[in-house]
Amino acid sequence: MKRVKLTVAYDGTNYCGWQVQPNGITVQEVLNRHLSELTGETIETIGASRTDAGVHALGNVAVFDTSMRMPGEKFSYALNQRLPEDIRIQKSEEVPLDFHPRYRDSEKTYEYRILNRRFPVPTERFYSHFTYVPLDVEKMRQAAAFLEGEHDFQSFCGAGAQVKSTVRTILDTEVKREGDRITLRIRGNGFLYNMVRIISGTLMEIGAGNYPPEHILEILQAKNRKAAGPTAPARGLTLVGIVYKEKETL
Repeated sequence: MKRVKLTVAYDGTNYCGWQVQPNGITVQEVLNRHLSELTGETIETIGASRTDAGVHALGNVAVFDTSMRMPGEKFSYALNQRLPEDIRIQKSEEVPLDFHPRYRDSEKTYEYRILNRRFPVPTERFYSHFTYVPLDVEKMRQAAAFLEGEHDFQSFCGAGAQVKSTVRTILDTEVKREGDRITLRIRGNGFLYNMVRIISGTLMEIGAGNYPPEHILEILQAKNRKAAGPTAPARGLTLVGIVYKEKETL
């Protein structure tokens, strides 16, 4: 028996999120089915990030156990011949049997994309959030900087989350504009349910001039979801990648 780690990219538009659920087709369900067909075994993957419906990924991570003799690095090629075009394995590799993608120290990077112009662009409707309200990127950048470091992010946690602690560490943030496109990039050691989307919604409120950048500090201190801004739509969010400590990989 061996454990294989997959780096998975997908367009989340047509899926009800990552995790298997009874309400509709998910990325994990598709992976499990094709892996089971490939190996002749009943495969159930373990994912690192349970992205929501409509959220995209360039580098989500999943592992599975198999007795198939195929080398770990070959699974990416075999799977990509079977998977639908909106899911692609970027890398496969054998890892220790005790490697767990959620319980290892890691850094995750997310991007939230905003199309900020007078009218929407149809070809970007699944991959960015459109708003015609002019956004001040410098104010958004100043506000995002207050989030860096270790904080209690309870105000930025979606309802229904079951976690022991809402304390997380944001390692760095970046807000940049290129023409009509604004990208929020955020890297941290872990994120709460809907955390990046709530941060994005709040930063857009600040960019629109509804609050000063310093209002982020009051939101953090409130430890109340109602203190923060709206949850931004899923389609603008992409999980860029997950980096694990080197000593925990082969």
